[in-house]
Parts: sequence; structure tokens; C-alpha cells
Amino acid sequence: MFLLDNYKNHPGRFFFGDLIGIILPGLTLLILAFAMARFYHDATLPVIDLNGKPEAYLCIPTGSDFNDLQQLLLENGKLQRRDAFIRLAERKNYTRNVKPGRYKITNGMRNNDLVNLLRSGKQEPVRITLTNIRSPQELAGKIGKSLETDSVQLIRIFRDPLFLQKFGLSTSDFFVFFIPNTYEFYWNTSGDALFRRMEREFKKFWNKERQRQADSLKMTIPEIVTLASIIEKETNKNSEKSRIAGVYYNRLRNHIPLQADPTVIFAWQDYTIRRVLHSHLEISSPYNTYLVTGLPPGPICIPSIASVDATLYPERHDFLYFCARDDLSGYHAFARNLKEHNANARKYQKALNTLNIKHGS
Repeated sequence: MFLLDNYKNHPGRFFFGDLIGIILPGLTLLILAFAMARFYHDATLPVIDLNGKPEAYLCIPTGSDFNDLQQLLLENGKLQRRDAFIRLAERKNYTRNVKPGRYKITNGMRNNDLVNLLRSGKQEPVRITLTNIRSPQELAGKIGKSLETDSVQLIRIFRDPLFLQKFGLSTSDFFVFFIPNTYEFYWNTSGDALFRRMEREFKKFWNKERQRQADSLKMTIPEIVTLASIIEKETNKNSEKSRIAGVYYNRLRNHIPLQADPTVIFAWQDYTIRRVLHSHLEISSPYNTYLVTGLPPGPICIPSIASVDATLYPERHDFLYFCARDDLSGYHAFARNLKEHNANARKYQKALNTLNIKHGS
């Protein structure tokens, strides 16, 4: 009766105002309920289809925006219900905050989990094993396959003396920085960040004990690693590495050329050479240790830790020569003088000739 009286006394004035006062809160609740239902629906909706594969990796390049990301997700039909993904990303303020990196996505992944993962920047690291690498090109290729920074960019860094100088390195000895191991990196690690990481690993490896031992041998760390790299390519038998190291130290002390075949192969940059011939020894190179006395300018590979430690702790003896055994076991025969060495070398050469092994593979 109150509303009717108001309508009779003041037509249209109180009735519609009070009616709006009743309807508006209910409408607001209805809109809120719809929005919550829509949010819940969008959040729980499976949006990733990997065609039956359980998981895949999404690599978002540095500098990508939200449109770029959508295109990456749409490739091969990975992203389902793009509209729901966009709405939720906008709701969670992700559209303006795309983070580069490598992310693991799973088949049937819910929208909310996907957006939360990408928004968090929680990357899945890549594992890179650095062992048995001979050249800057090989190192760049190994790393470039796994990181956003490609091999061409890495080669440019390896050849940049100003960049390497920041770490106390040169283009001939930067291999010293790379301690053989398996490392985890984020996919978007830059070249500078890569070297910063290797600097930390280098300092960790070259602790006070190893540095003291190098000093006792009157050798610098680059010299130790250079010699270790030669030993690495001379033998894969860890048990005789310290004996070979002793041979090379004896030759260095007596100013005798190292005459290391692996350095000649490195000088030729031809790793198919299995037998070094006299013609190979004529190459003019600071890495030809048949012509140049002392150590070459830098490492010929990234040596194993076993080779580095063998170089730090050489066997004490009076051997000056060694060559592969004629049983082709991979072990070596050691000699104190040239006469003994030549006899050992003839036996080995006879074994190679029997198998018709020449300079090629």
C-alpha cells in the first residue's frame, strides 16, 4: 500500500526508484555470479592438445609479446579455446608481462595452470654436457643447439678479444674457462651470462689446492690446461695419463720439442687423420710441436678433469719418449732414449702397416 500510495500521490517518482533499489542488487549479484562461473570455466578448461604426446617444450624468444606467444601456442594446434586463454591471461595481467624462456607444457593442461606457469617465468632448464670438444666451432654448435643464443652468435663472442678480455682470456686460451661437466642453463641465457656462469665454475674448480700444485710446477693455469688437452688426445687410459704427463715435463725441462701428434692434427684441423706422416710435420703453425719448442698457444680441446689432475700430479721418472703399443690396445710403450723409442715405434708402425692404416680414417 505504501508503494501504491506513493504512486498515487507522486506518480513515477518513488515507485521506479524503489523498484530499481530492489532490482539492482540482485542484478549485480547475478552478473557477479556469471563472472565467477565464467572465470571458473575458463580456468579449469583443458587448453593444450599435444596430439597424444605427454609433454612438450614451449620456447618463448626474448622480446616476444602476447601476440607472438599466441602464435607459438597455436603452432601444430597446441592451443585449444584461444578465447578462454586470452580472457584468463587478461584477468591475470599476463598479456603485458610475457617472460621469455623454455617451459614444459603437458597434454590436457588446464588454462589456469598454463597461465600461472607462463606468468611465473618458471623455466625448465636445459642440460648441456661439455666434454671431448676440440674446436670453438664444435663448442658453439654444442651450446647453440640447446640455447636461444645460436652458434653464429657464440662464434662471434669466441673471436671477440675485447669481450674475452673482460674474463682475462684470449682467443687462443678461452677453452681454459670451460670445465668439463654437465651443466643446467636457462634456454634464454645470453653469451655474457654463459661466461659469467663458467667463470663461477672455473673459480670453484681451481681451488687453493689445485692452484698451489700448479705453482709448485711453475706452471700457470692456462699452461696446465694446455698440456692436459694434449694428454687428453694422446690417451683415453686414465691409468697412464700421469706417466705421459711426466714425459712431457721431462721434455719441457730439457728444452726438447714435445713432438705431440695431437697438436699437429689440431694444426691441420683435420680430425680424420689417424696416422701422422712426415708430410704432416711440415705445416707451419705454432701448434706444430715438432717444429716449435714448448707449449702451443692454448688448449687443443677441453680436457677431462682426469687429464687436468694427471697434469697437476705427474709421475716422476726419466722417460723421454712414448708411442702406442704394437698390440693396438690403446696403451703406450715408454722409452728413456731414442734407440729404445725407435724400436718401439717400428713395432707399432709394422702393426699399422699390417692393418693398412694410413693417414685417413
